Amino acid sequence: MDLRSTLLVIGGSTCSFKLLNTIVRSLPTPEPARQKAWKWRNISTSLVHSSLTGAWAVLCFYLEPRMVEDLISSHSLLSHSLVAVSSGYFIHDFLDLVLNQSFKRSWEVLLHHSAVLSCFSLAVTSRRYLGFAVVSLLVEINSVFLHIRQLLLLSGKRNRPGTESTTPRPSVTYRMTSWLNLGTFAVFRVYTVGWMSRWLAGHSDHIPRYALLMGTAGLSLISIMNTVLLYRLVRADIL
Repeated sequence: MDLRSTLLVIGGSTCSFKLLNTIVRSLPTPEPARQKAWKWRNISTSLVHSSLTGAWAVLCFYLEPRMVEDLISSHSLLSHSLVAVSSGYFIHDFLDLVLNQSFKRSWEVLLHHSAVLSCFSLAVTSRRYLGFAVVSLLVEINSVFLHIRQLLLLSGKRNRPGTESTTPRPSVTYRMTSWLNLGTFAVFRVYTVGWMSRWLAGHSDHIPRYALLMGTAGLSLISIMNTVLLYRLVRADIL
């Protein structure tokens, strides 16, 4: 895609996710989640993005296996479109957070989105490092279960019915989601980000300094955030 087409896809994606968020507003919201209706809509929209882009990233590598060997210059229309569509989502979510949540509660996510958008904007405009960006979107496979877990908590379906007032026992659905979340966390967050860091270090001689610094800063930030997130999940669901 040329630059004009890329910008149109990004803009169209931003508007589509905003429309999706509006549609979710008109759908029934579980009673326990009504006090946090905005958060329910935000996470529901994020779940759609994670499901779409996670599967799309796998499809990109399946249809274009040579992209694994050359993450810098090798790409396809499908991979370029994926990164552009995902960029549109992150723009939508950034604006949604700024307009509806205090900075004190959202600064971590805003910082994450800023780092992602910086790297993705370089990839979609230069048509380089698109393979690297697609690898990073494999993380969204874990985000699917992370968002489902959050929706279960918001809807009051964490514990089995009738056990809330005695000894709370996690429901089968929540327990399965929790373990799938931790399992995919290890594979698609810890391993993937570690592999990306190793790849970046091994190809530093072939990457301009500004792009290397951008990638290193982004991966360092995401690694720290993943460590904090893993600690919170283990403390809440295991300890």
